[in-house]
Amino acid sequence: MSVSTALRSVAAIRYVTPLREGGSLPGLVEADDDGLYVLKFRGAGQGLRALVAEVIVGELARRLDLLVPELVELELDPVLGAAEPDPEIQDLITASAGSNLGVDFLPGSLPYTPGGPFMPDERLAADIVWLDALTTNVDRTPRNPNLLIWHDRLWLIDHGAALYLHHGGLDPAEQFDRPFPLIADHVLLGRAASILDAHARLAPAVDQALLEETANLVPADWLAGEDPDLYVDYLNRRTRSGAFASEAERVRIHP
Repeated sequence: MSVSTALRSVAAIRYVTPLREGGSLPGLVEADDDGLYVLKFRGAGQGLRALVAEVIVGELARRLDLLVPELVELELDPVLGAAEPDPEIQDLITASAGSNLGVDFLPGSLPYTPGGPFMPDERLAADIVWLDALTTNVDRTPRNPNLLIWHDRLWLIDHGAALYLHHGGLDPAEQFDRPFPLIADHVLLGRAASILDAHARLAPAVDQALLEETANLVPADWLAGEDPDLYVDYLNRRTRSGAFASEAERVRIHP
């Protein structure tokens, strides 16, 4: 599939409405390319590292042929919040002047509901569990699946909670093999086929070059001086080990 070598840049021209979901309080904006985007604010409580995780994990998923809405670098002028009556949102817009993350808005999409009429393929479910185990995504649970159904296909969204170790400082040599017991709460684990088979399919594609490609998509100022190679080294070591896949498979077989 065709993938970008840089995030496309757009500018917000109209703040449409807040989306009161989750802790980051994203907003829906119109951009100068006539598109609608879910705006993930750099000034939100989770900080810039959440945007870094969104890009690295979202674009890694895309390169593994999983469906992810387009991610763009979205320039925000704080004047767009002048008409917003909520002072909390005004403050958030002001604190987020400059470069933010935009996620292509999927009109008419519906949230995935466990046990609902849409049943993902078992191999697809295994691939998503594998990705989330690799990237330590704590936020794909029955309570908050972060999956959308659009045109009868399953789309992955909201990866800001992944790679959570980087909030305390990422040390690839010490942390790459750390267990991830929260994979037991994954919304698709009970639906998934073998995670070890998924590892055999996907791990060969996740090489040094691919990881460098995804890490280099992160705008430099979001990294706040941190070396993107830390993410490359961490994910490369974790992929080569494969212990996370064995852990997920054990939990799948013996929930």
